[in-house]
Amino acid sequence: MTTTGGGEPPARRRRGRPGYDQETILRTAVELFNRRGYDATSMGDLAKELGLTKPAIYHHVAGKEQLLSLALDDALDELTAVVAEASRERAGTTAHERLREVVRRSVEVLVAHQPSVTLLLRVRGNSPVELAALERRRWLDDRLAALVADAVKEGALRDDVPPALVSRLLFGMVNSLVEWYRADGAYDTATVAETITTMAFDGLARHGFQAS
Repeated sequence: MTTTGGGEPPARRRRGRPGYDQETILRTAVELFNRRGYDATSMGDLAKELGLTKPAIYHHVAGKEQLLSLALDDALDELTAVVAEASRERAGTTAHERLREVVRRSVEVLVAHQPSVTLLLRVRGNSPVELAALERRRWLDDRLAALVADAVKEGALRDDVPPALVSRLLFGMVNSLVEWYRADGAYDTATVAETITTMAFDGLARHGFQAS
């Protein structure tokens, strides 16, 4: 099963003011959206933050909605690929192993795309672009819940908790990193990923089950 992002497709890059490109503008826009709120931020605010005129920004993007679409795609594309890969049965792997891998890699994706993921988690469905992003998040929840259910059937996970709830709680634990994790802090990405995975699956493991 595949998913599609919302909003306009990324515009082909065009030459603008020297020293600025689409990535720079997008990065600054995401920082501003997170600080002030997307709805409260205008293209004029972004131009002022960058020290550019609005026409200079329009050399690179069509408008604020396209910037939001690009940011949400940045947050979702790699995570979607991780979950899609884990959802496919592969010889020599169990659902339990693939589920653990999803959680670990989700931490890595969040850290690598933390500003965009922070913006994603604040989306409330106020525009077609936001609604499309929320639909993609629901797809992720559904796929992860199915993977949890498969791991329960294997006997790897306890069967007294609803898979859909487990899915939400697992992603909730990972998503909480946006509130406190800093790349230059006390813990590196690998340590955080391993700790979250261990805590989650030690608690979910069926009594007597030994992970391979």
